[in-house]
Amino acid sequence: MAASTIIAVDARQVFSDRGYIGIEAKITTENGTVQRAICTAGISMGTHEVEFMYDGGPKWGGKGMQRAVQSVKEKIAPIIIGMDAADQQAVDAAMLAVGKDTLGGNAVAAVSAAVLKAGAASLDIPLYRHIGGARAVTLPVPGVGFMNGKSRYGYPVDTDKPTYTFVGYGFSSYEEASYALWEINRNWRQMAERKYGVTFIDGPGGYGWVDVPTGAIRCEEEIWQAAAENIACCGYEGKVGLFADFAASEYYDKASGVYQGIFDAQKRTRDEQIEYICKMVKTYPFVSLEDPLDEDDFEGTAILTRKLDIQVVGDDLFTSNPERVKMGIAAGAATTVLLKVNQIGTISEALEMVQTAYDAGYSVIPCASRGEGATAIADYCVGLNATTVRECGLKEESNRFIEIERELGVRARFLGKDALIRK
Repeated sequence: MAASTIIAVDARQVFSDRGYIGIEAKITTENGTVQRAICTAGISMGTHEVEFMYDGGPKWGGKGMQRAVQSVKEKIAPIIIGMDAADQQAVDAAMLAVGKDTLGGNAVAAVSAAVLKAGAASLDIPLYRHIGGARAVTLPVPGVGFMNGKSRYGYPVDTDKPTYTFVGYGFSSYEEASYALWEINRNWRQMAERKYGVTFIDGPGGYGWVDVPTGAIRCEEEIWQAAAENIACCGYEGKVGLFADFAASEYYDKASGVYQGIFDAQKRTRDEQIEYICKMVKTYPFVSLEDPLDEDDFEGTAILTRKLDIQVVGDDLFTSNPERVKMGIAAGAATTVLLKVNQIGTISEALEMVQTAYDAGYSVIPCASRGEGATAIADYCVGLNATTVRECGLKEESNRFIEIERELGVRARFLGKDALIRK
């Protein structure tokens, strides 16, 4: 029996770092390696994501995961015990043969991610090398979140979007970029507290989960202007830019074809939304936008992509699904795919999507908002040679990125501005 043979599979319901309910899978291999991975939902969920198995009923708001836990213990464990954790594709294929609908997308995602980590650990190699081999040398351009909040100009949506991030791109290394983001973040908090009376509570990715007093911010342009002033004040013009995750579907009425509440109280057609975004990018130092239009609007996203020379990211647009990525490629929609493994289910499917994107010249951004964990997301990024990452400029993720960068030494690569600006 190989050292990486799976000998035990377990699961439990857990809290995620955002307080959401998640499922944690645990894999034990023959040589005593024990690895865990969590799958949880996110702030915004695209309608094309894999279906989770929930408990229903009143407890945990219907989102309890004991059914998914039992699926891991009673259905998945008998399938994969005895298989090789180092053979990711075979393990994932065995689960997919039964079906995500039967096993639960969240149960499958947690187990698949735990198997990936167990495979690396049982072979005693870094996770990033297990994923990408000797070619895994790229450190991504990081960011630090600086603003979100639920108050969006009277429009009744239950979402924290848009969220905003400072992106450190004009540097020679990840470590240098992370220091600049630390300075930017410190100065921003002081500025925002004075300017808006904002209350900051640290959240994942460095976000200030904020309570913005009613009327303190009349429109998003005030945020963009203040953020640009903060960059200039810190001396990082041309080195630090802005990223916005709009999750625009949250503000789109399919019946009328109108966006409302996303930037201010105004209503905008698709053409008006595109025109407004182009003006925004021209006026303020944005270097990346995520889901700027409705999640099914490949045509509109393609039109916007052609008009911009910056990174355009699809999250809800693609949901890490190879087939939807192919649709986007055919239309010319976006330049970059956000990777959340649990949107599609298994590591193998996610890697298929990544290869599809790379073959078409698209970039891929791993995102840690769904339970992958601070250290795992860093290894995912380097293993995939991802050139940018959602946030991760500070806190635990940054510690792991800096550790990897130092471990790689002169082989480490940091693309900086070339990762974001289209030529």
